[in-house]
Amino acid sequence: MLTVLLVCLSGALLLHGYTHHLYGTTPDGEAIAEGPHNAVPAAIANGGPVIDATTGAARSVRPRAKMIAITFDDGPDPVWTPKVLDLLRDQGVKATFFVIGTEVVAHPGLARRIVAEGHQIGVHTFTHANLSTVPAWRRSLELRQSQLILAGATGVSTPLLRPPYSSEPNALTNADWAAVKHARDAGYLTVLTTQDSEDWRRPGATQVIANSMPKGAAGQVLLMHDAGGDRSQTLDALAKLIPRLKARGFAFATVSDTVGLPQPVHSAGLVERGRGMAVIGAMRLSDGTLNVITWLLYIAGALSVLRAVTTVIAAKRHARERYWSWGEPVTEPVSVIVPAYNESAGIEAAVRSLLASDYPVEVIVVDDGSTDGTADLVESLNLPGVRVIRQLNAGKPAALNTGLLASSYELVVMVDGDTVFEPDAVRMLVQPFADPSVGAVSGNAKVLNRKGLLGRWQHIEYVVGFNLDRRLFDLAECMPTVPGAVGGFRRSALQRIGGLSDVTLAEDTDLTMALCRDGWRVVYEERARAWTEAPASLGALWRQRYRWCYGTLQAMWKHRGAWVQRGQSGKLGRRGLTYLMLFQVLLPLLAPIVDVFAIYGLVFLNPVRVGLVWVGFLAVQFGMGLYAFRLDGEQAGPLWSLPLQQFVYRQLMYLVVIQSVFTALAGSRLRWQRMERYGTLSVPPAAPSTEGFP
Repeated sequence: MLTVLLVCLSGALLLHGYTHHLYGTTPDGEAIAEGPHNAVPAAIANGGPVIDATTGAARSVRPRAKMIAITFDDGPDPVWTPKVLDLLRDQGVKATFFVIGTEVVAHPGLARRIVAEGHQIGVHTFTHANLSTVPAWRRSLELRQSQLILAGATGVSTPLLRPPYSSEPNALTNADWAAVKHARDAGYLTVLTTQDSEDWRRPGATQVIANSMPKGAAGQVLLMHDAGGDRSQTLDALAKLIPRLKARGFAFATVSDTVGLPQPVHSAGLVERGRGMAVIGAMRLSDGTLNVITWLLYIAGALSVLRAVTTVIAAKRHARERYWSWGEPVTEPVSVIVPAYNESAGIEAAVRSLLASDYPVEVIVVDDGSTDGTADLVESLNLPGVRVIRQLNAGKPAALNTGLLASSYELVVMVDGDTVFEPDAVRMLVQPFADPSVGAVSGNAKVLNRKGLLGRWQHIEYVVGFNLDRRLFDLAECMPTVPGAVGGFRRSALQRIGGLSDVTLAEDTDLTMALCRDGWRVVYEERARAWTEAPASLGALWRQRYRWCYGTLQAMWKHRGAWVQRGQSGKLGRRGLTYLMLFQVLLPLLAPIVDVFAIYGLVFLNPVRVGLVWVGFLAVQFGMGLYAFRLDGEQAGPLWSLPLQQFVYRQLMYLVVIQSVFTALAGSRLRWQRMERYGTLSVPPAAPSTEGFP
């Protein structure tokens, strides 16, 4: 579904870019003909302005004496074309309008009026492309699409063609002639000019009249414009020119009438009209798509800036309050529950790190039906203060509930089997429980296996993304998640909400939200550091984050009632859930649109400007990263990989969110996906102190 949407979006942007940014915008007369002329037949170079489209030898015709065909290029224009038509009607003159396909799409009613009022209509290509310089495929496209648009908008078809940037026959170059022959083979009657009013220069109405006056009695094809800018001088000149030439005996007619050709414009077939209407519909859809995307880009940009500003301000304030005293020091023992399913690779390091705590703990390892000897391994260690409970495989929530029933103390710490604690982590984690309103505490989970690009990227995400958000949630009293890797709880609070639920795949998020809705405050203690083993492959990372994201969506839906409740529950709903919806659901959903539009900008717009916007976005990310790393006491070295993260890792995380949303909307159920363990855990050295950091 995402692929189909992206293909459709890319197609709409490609069509819009082609029709609005890949054609010449300068007036016809400003193009200077260059190149050799030797391939142009003498009969054409010295002939008339209308080149016949019939088979056989190339030939051209001239307007009859005392006949003038006024031609208008580059329209229709919503401002000037109606005024030109009104003037011609008042003067009783018929003219020929060479229209641009994209402008007909924008103003089909004007094209219909041109035909309805008896004027002749011709094509000026689809996008005002220079047919002498574009490849053959684009010539065919320009002519064909113009014809279809005319058929769809007006119901007529015309063989009349005015190539953009053309002038008189004697100015044709070899490249121009090749384009004329291509159009001739396609059945077009190419109409050049004999006289250029040069109204595109805006030299003043008097000069436009002077440029338009015939030197003798010979017939003329006069070039003027009804679009492309301010045409007030053209209107003023016409109002005086037509009566003056009529007084000299000149007559005005369409191109075909001045050269004595049968009426070339005829009704289009039903199929052609249908196809033309489809082209018009596609172009309008592309224009509408770009308008929607523009607004979505504004929304995405505003959300990105808002998130950056709010998280940094919150983190700065949180840093000032980090040593706030919660009350008398907490010294009561703690029960540490370690749910384990096939954790033999890292369970020993995890248990030993807990026993090395500078705080009294009992460790309860709940083996949830492991098949790799996890329970046997822990028992063989004969570590004091460690109990092993075996149960049939029932899932992580059930294992944690088993540990809760077996725990001896009111304060409980839950830790994953792939996590090791620093010696003071448990002590730091339980100090906020001095406040009786605190029901749970989130610790600071850090990536242990941070070597390689994937490890560095996850390290950056943990420090910059997760921990900055947690500081904000802490200040706003709306913490949505206490991570399973390092979290402290009151056992009585957990019992009051019925323990852990298995109805979502993110049991830690579900549990935290349930505590908030029960009136408990959940806080963040950054000094309680634990080190966890992150996925070492893109596949493993995808499975882990897909489960996290889908489970979070489940938990948000389960606790949606918090949006309309009061107290701590209302803070979770209106603050926490709104934040998650905006920045962890909506913003990632907009990310592919932003990326596709960035490519569109590089191809069709100013690549320098697009590049500067991207550099500015990256600078904001880098600044946030530097500040977050300083707050966490981390070396800033891994941030060098941040630009690469935008191209690979960020896209993966966005796709995870998008697939999770689509899965949720489809009503599909997702199986539990366990992460592969690599056995890289060891008790890390104490992190550098951040004492005194403002």
